[in-house]
Amino acid sequence: MSFSVTQFCSKTDARCGILKTDHGEILTPTFMPVGTQGTVKSLNQMQLADEVEAQIILGNTYHLYLRPGLEILESMGGLHRFINWSRPMLTDSGGYQVYSLSARRKISEEGVQFSSHIDGSRHSFTPERAIEIQRIIGADIIMAFDECTPYPCDKEYARKSLDLTHRWLDRCLKYFDQSGSLYGHEQVLVPIVQGSVYSDLRRQSAEQIAALDLDISAIGGLSVGEPSEILYDITGQVCGILPKKGARYLMGVGTPADLLHCISLGIDMFDCVLPTRNARHGLIYTSKGLVNIKNRKWADSKEAIDDGSEIPLLQKHSKAYLRHLITSKEMLGAQLATLQNLSFYTKLMREARKMIRENRFNSWREEMLAVVTTRL
Repeated sequence: MSFSVTQFCSKTDARCGILKTDHGEILTPTFMPVGTQGTVKSLNQMQLADEVEAQIILGNTYHLYLRPGLEILESMGGLHRFINWSRPMLTDSGGYQVYSLSARRKISEEGVQFSSHIDGSRHSFTPERAIEIQRIIGADIIMAFDECTPYPCDKEYARKSLDLTHRWLDRCLKYFDQSGSLYGHEQVLVPIVQGSVYSDLRRQSAEQIAALDLDISAIGGLSVGEPSEILYDITGQVCGILPKKGARYLMGVGTPADLLHCISLGIDMFDCVLPTRNARHGLIYTSKGLVNIKNRKWADSKEAIDDGSEIPLLQKHSKAYLRHLITSKEMLGAQLATLQNLSFYTKLMREARKMIRENRFNSWREEMLAVVTTRL
């Protein structure tokens, strides 16, 4: 596992890089589709690889732990083999689900006790257990166990939460060093910068994580309701502290505009459920702007879903047909819309890499911001 920066862009902190894993290389900047339960909703793995051209996908530790469960995953040889995905994979630690299940969990120094959203059964995640579970799942990139604070968040609570996250990180690192990969490929553990929206706490966290000098560092606890200006400000501050030679992963972000802004701040990796979730609700990202396909104006539109798409299927089917499928709740509607949104995101990242290499990222970003913020 290694990361190297291959190109910087003048007048910005945008850069291209290569993240090497045992399951293949990842060109950055990159967007990672979210496959919560071992599947990116609506698409199969061949579509993800051949049409979306996803370089890496995510799995969710909390959900995979509950089902299919660790015994099945280990007997199958890990998540890669279970879902037949030969490219790199990342798993979160379950920390965000702890955040989102506030009514079902109790946090202590030892870890988190929580009730399953499926059957109410009681479970416990500790930093050690989170790493053990991710060893069994077998992703190439695994995340440290942390607490994600809500927005808004009292500063004193944010401080105590950050201190707890750092103590948990020490335990994650110790357990990771004492354990090993189960399936013959290397795994890398990624620490997460927290600190809510407070600059001094973010600086403290970033400095502590930068001192570890790891291949990848993550920024968490953003895109939880704070204004975009705060998201960009905190991201820029943290990127200024994290090592330039390491990859930077901004968790849970976000819109195409967010991606473009944060690439210019030095972010290399993104993930978000937005493109897949929006697809299922009829919000489509196209080369000309954002389309709410449920609107009556598209009912008889002969326009292609996206005539700027490189996928023939999305050029052949009309917006009218997609609207019919979505409003009728047909499964093909979710599939076509998800295919469109994820391929748009990966194409955006591919173009960003090209523009950085050609030192034209700044002007191109302004052009693309006008497109991705336009509602048709």
